[in-house]
Amino acid sequence: MGDVFLQDLWFHQVDGAMIENAVVEGELVVVRARASAERAACSACGTVSGRVHSRYVRRLADTAVAGRPVVIELQVRRFRCRDRACRQATFAEQVDGLTFRHGRRSSGLQTVLQQVGVMLAGRAGARLAETLAVRASRSTLLRLIRRLPEPQAHTARVLGVDDFALRKGHNYGTILVDIDTRRPIDLLPDRTTATVAAWLADHPGVEVICRDRSTAYAEAGRLGAPDAIHVADRWHIWKNLAEAVEKTVIQHRALLLREPENTAPVHAAEPPESPNPAPFSPGEPRQSGRLSDRVREQHAAVHALLDEGLELRPIARRLGLARNTVRRLANAATADELLVGRWTGRTSILDPYKLYLHQRWAEGCTVARRLFEEVRERGYPGGESVVKRYVQRLREAFPHDDPPRKHPSVRDVTSWITRRPDRLDDDQAQRLKQILARCPALDRTAEHVRAFAELMNDRRGQDLGQWMERVQADDLPALHGFVNGLGQDLDAVVAGLSLRYSSGAVEGHNNKIKMIKRQMFGRANFDLLRKRVLLAA
Repeated sequence: MGDVFLQDLWFHQVDGAMIENAVVEGELVVVRARASAERAACSACGTVSGRVHSRYVRRLADTAVAGRPVVIELQVRRFRCRDRACRQATFAEQVDGLTFRHGRRSSGLQTVLQQVGVMLAGRAGARLAETLAVRASRSTLLRLIRRLPEPQAHTARVLGVDDFALRKGHNYGTILVDIDTRRPIDLLPDRTTATVAAWLADHPGVEVICRDRSTAYAEAGRLGAPDAIHVADRWHIWKNLAEAVEKTVIQHRALLLREPENTAPVHAAEPPESPNPAPFSPGEPRQSGRLSDRVREQHAAVHALLDEGLELRPIARRLGLARNTVRRLANAATADELLVGRWTGRTSILDPYKLYLHQRWAEGCTVARRLFEEVRERGYPGGESVVKRYVQRLREAFPHDDPPRKHPSVRDVTSWITRRPDRLDDDQAQRLKQILARCPALDRTAEHVRAFAELMNDRRGQDLGQWMERVQADDLPALHGFVNGLGQDLDAVVAGLSLRYSSGAVEGHNNKIKMIKRQMFGRANFDLLRKRVLLAA
């Protein structure tokens, strides 16, 4: 029964192999099988032969079962090649779907390790292989990736082009992405015009090129694919506009970042007249506290129900109080009559330290936790809750002025101008309105930014020329530089503001390359990085 189960488990899809038996030897499952085909094709010349030269046993590691490593002891034959001109006199037979030349693993396990290596690379892949009860070192997995066949680069109708860092600040490569399928096509070892142009010339058929504002890629596209339409990425265009706005903000920051000071007189908080307030007198009711607040609430609730005409018993049931408690509350004209008694005039464990608390409060220290730690260092034996309640009373009686509001930075103002108005909160919108009112140049800049945003969102690239003329007629040097840059690549910018294509998919794969590089600790050569990016897509 076990042999039948194992045969169904391993070889139901493998033709040319037959299981003889399967045994468990310690932590290892050993499957003994033999090749059953009558003939085999020569690996050198392809001639089919049935003349057996010899037999031997191959040991193949296979995928684990129930956490146990599996070894297949496969008996295979060597055949004599019938072609006398063949350079190989004898050859070993291969079982399709199970073996390959010089392999010490089954084809299934080889495929699994290749995929593990592509997705996780060396160390992480080796840890996963160990979890799968398969022995494979990190170097083995990297060798498996490098031995994979080269991915064939196809020609994309809409091509995305961008650079990525092999070593940031030193070496850069180029990634090419099919925008329609959103899959990478190829990676190039540099970002020079000659390399990209040569690739485009070798892969004719590109109709649209999505790129950033790089002049190198623009020139490469004109040389390698002269008939292609260039589309400048909208995100990069908006980024360039934001940089121009930031320059304008920096130019006028002395005027716009200084908000008008509040000229109203500010009264500093004074400590209590008596550093150690006298305790409540026996005839004076406590004005606040957990118990006194509860009595006041119950007194008000009872008298409200009495005014409605209810008797004491229904009131007690509704409020969940005892009848005698309701009677005392009903007989008292005010809550203060009930509060004069054992709760009044009591000393506090905090009294010896109130002088110090008042002093620190006047100095500006209003954090209850910090004050508690300070008085504890001075011998206070009580808990933090007592200090918190007393600090709350000080806060209600002697409130401190709010700290002055921080002046907006250049980045803040730039962000407010270039952000969607509905994404500003009320305070940001009000502060921006005040800033624009104080700085006419920045107010005009904000109007131009809003007009450009509408033009970009509505895909009205044909109106870009009119917008550029309005900006040129205004005295805004930073925006003039932005407009001059648009004019140098005008056709691509107009296409980017009109067509639906963008470089979003390219930027996504660029981030994926960063993740893969970190996964390999930044030590991946270009060939390994290229295969992982293209095969893991």
